[in-house]
Amino acid sequence: MKTSIATVCLSGTLRDKLAAAAAAGFDGVELFEPDLVAAPESPEEIRALAERLGLGLDLYQPMRDVEGVSPAEFSRVLRRAEAKFSLMQRLGMDTVLCCSNVATATIDDDAVSAAQLRTLGELAAGYGVRIAYEALAWGRFVDDYRRAWRIVQQADHPAVGVCLDSFHVLSRGHDPAGIADIPGERILFLQLADAPALSMDVLSWSRHHRLFPGEGAFDLADFTRRVLDAGYSGPLSLEVFNDTFRQTDPVRTARQARRSLRWLEDAVAARAHGDAAISADVALERLTPVAPPRGFDFVEVTAEDTSSVEQLLQLAGFTPRGKHRTKAVTLWSAGRARVILNEQHARDLAPHLSAFGLAVDDPEAQSARARELEAPQAYRRTYAQEHSLPAVVAPDGTQVYWAPASAGDPEWAEEFEHGDPPHPSPVVGIDHVSLTQPWQVVDESVLFYPAVFGLTPMSRTDVAGPRGLVQSRVLGTTDGAVRIPLNVAPPIVSERGLAGAADQHVAFRCDDVVTLAREARRRGLQVLPIPENYYDDLAARTDLRADRIALLRSLDLVYDRDEEGEYLHFYTQTVGQVFFEFVERVGGYEGFGAGNAPVRLAAQGSAPVGVAS
Repeated sequence: MKTSIATVCLSGTLRDKLAAAAAAGFDGVELFEPDLVAAPESPEEIRALAERLGLGLDLYQPMRDVEGVSPAEFSRVLRRAEAKFSLMQRLGMDTVLCCSNVATATIDDDAVSAAQLRTLGELAAGYGVRIAYEALAWGRFVDDYRRAWRIVQQADHPAVGVCLDSFHVLSRGHDPAGIADIPGERILFLQLADAPALSMDVLSWSRHHRLFPGEGAFDLADFTRRVLDAGYSGPLSLEVFNDTFRQTDPVRTARQARRSLRWLEDAVAARAHGDAAISADVALERLTPVAPPRGFDFVEVTAEDTSSVEQLLQLAGFTPRGKHRTKAVTLWSAGRARVILNEQHARDLAPHLSAFGLAVDDPEAQSARARELEAPQAYRRTYAQEHSLPAVVAPDGTQVYWAPASAGDPEWAEEFEHGDPPHPSPVVGIDHVSLTQPWQVVDESVLFYPAVFGLTPMSRTDVAGPRGLVQSRVLGTTDGAVRIPLNVAPPIVSERGLAGAADQHVAFRCDDVVTLAREARRRGLQVLPIPENYYDDLAARTDLRADRIALLRSLDLVYDRDEEGEYLHFYTQTVGQVFFEFVERVGGYEGFGAGNAPVRLAAQGSAPVGVAS
């Protein structure tokens, strides 16, 4: 299908926005009037620029407050409209968005609104223009698309139809089933936006918190399918008001937007499979299907000097599996958990989580899907006789690799030599990888991982830390094999010169975390100290026996439980910008001990750096 994006979605000048939309592969744009008013180029120059870029000018918007008004006010509407229709002729545009009245409406009468739209449509037709009438969610009298359609029916003019906007329908909880009653040829335009589930006034929600498809809580696949079922064959167009997107690089935002539509088209096609109701004129392109990852293949920590991380892993009982044949890279393992320490191209860099790998059923299909979504590729030099692992760069800069799932060591592990054979460990694998996101990319990440790798949004939690609110969104597989919490934290710099609130971490799953904690302490591992007050509170709010609380206290273990099971875990101290967590899940517990996070954050803010006594 053809795709379009409203210029209001992007930052920069109108020229910048058009160039970004074209570079991202959009077929057209909705021209937002304030962008044109502020542009130094003439309408003819904008038209020519769009033609050179291969962009259609699909919709001029918005024309506000055109119906439900007094005769005197409607005379002013017609004068304004004639000027806009003349401008649209200069631009070569044929469709204008007219919003339901929010400011000047004084007559709550469908017949009056219909008559005024009929007159407006007659004027528009003389300029070769169509009126796409939209019910704003905060319209004074008309705030429901079904009423807007009834008014259009009464207007009964070929130049007057409706515009359907997913936000205005879904934010008000209106039933989209009524879309089936609108003939496809009378749906003149479709605008799409996602949004988080918020409880606030709908105008503020709309103006500041819209998202691209797949980034929020709306079921846009269902909504879009209903519009296509009705016979609509115009472009899928994005109209997203968002404070973040209006501050970030327009080229990157446009690519993010285009990826969201590519994902949405696939999601709609998946639901419409075998459904003859969708018009034969609508070609929905599918993405290469992939199964969700089977688990984590490895995590990678990069630094100029990784010796401090090596020491930490050794004290935690990991086995050194050897050095890479050609690179300054070492491999450590415990159970099925593999940690790569990379000192290549890392001058002046403190230890940080730079990459992780996923075990997948079909690497070739995964690579094809990543290419189709135009995920930026990661590049690493590979020499002869070495395995080349495909990878992409996530929105936060983390590199994500994939390799065939295997029962034992992966094939690439053969490139590490002169190491020790693995020995038994309470660590069984990687439980989750927690990534702190820059504020401006978290929404993009929420779409990126599900779209590219088939992960599922699992939960959303806000944690009040000692230096500000930490917002966490968890993505993963439904079987728990992969869990990726994405955290947005305040950019706090500690006395040691590191952004402590932005530390990344890897959690290793254990079958006996108490034994691991004891053994690691005996080797000299310094774990993150937990204050006595925590254990006093734990005793007060749970029915744990005194001897069990004493055990937890002695090992600096923290504890959580729900109706399904228990969660025991402890943290290492931070090295550079990374720390490790060791967890044991008992029963069906699926959380992350969110109630313990403020204690951990406070302890990290005051703990000294170090791994050994």
